[in-house]
Amino acid sequence: MLLSDKGMSEEHKMFLEGIKKEKRVIKISQVILLLVFFGVWQLAANLKIIDTFLTSSPKQIFDLLLKLSENGMIFKHLWVSTQETIVGFLLGTTIGIITAILLWMSERAAKIMEPYLIILNSLPKTALAPVIILWAGAGFSGIVVTAAAVSVVITIMTVYTGFKNVEEDKIILLKTFGATKLQILQKVIIPANIPIMISAMKVNIGLSWVGVIVGEFLVSKAGIGYLIVYGGQVFKLDLVMTSVFILAITAGIMYFIALWIEKKVIKY
Repeated sequence: MLLSDKGMSEEHKMFLEGIKKEKRVIKISQVILLLVFFGVWQLAANLKIIDTFLTSSPKQIFDLLLKLSENGMIFKHLWVSTQETIVGFLLGTTIGIITAILLWMSERAAKIMEPYLIILNSLPKTALAPVIILWAGAGFSGIVVTAAAVSVVITIMTVYTGFKNVEEDKIILLKTFGATKLQILQKVIIPANIPIMISAMKVNIGLSWVGVIVGEFLVSKAGIGYLIVYGGQVFKLDLVMTSVFILAITAGIMYFIALWIEKKVIKY
């Protein structure tokens, strides 16, 4: 086996190069797929295959986006929705993880709460949004609580399941050395479930946006959801599609931030 100057075998170097190449292929394919999608959409619009009044087109979306950017209107609405999403996301994720920890600390409480969590998870939180907003108050607070409510139960169930699936041998070993339940939580349970908690965070980004948009449909006077509703009411469907496009970009940015955090945390 040949070794390089850094003590790395040629086979290992080839393996690492293969991984890097595969990552490049995936990223390039993702970009090409996106470009093909927009290209086919614009071509269909130019050839009158689709009705741009109903579906808009990439050019119309881009032109409207420039117009909204020039007068600053879009930044105001985007800031409102992003604030609500971040607060709702943090609230839902934090409450979900803390609740999962408390359930793991008390097996009796977990058994008591299990059927209620399953029932709560099956309820359509978006359909309950009007009730939640009435309880929490119209405006920012109601929308934030709606966003948190959409994600909190699934976070509890996902993280708690991860806690329960940690290898029992590791827990028994620590108990043998006299470790307390809190020490087991700190040294084994939480470190072993960092990937699961980050995966829950990534899922919660989309769920929080769903909660925010639904809340803005009902009570907001600003935000991406408000623009979508307004565009539908006045039959400006290019505004609706532009708002959806902005929503997708913002959610994507938040997702990539979560990926960056995941890499840093796992590396640490």
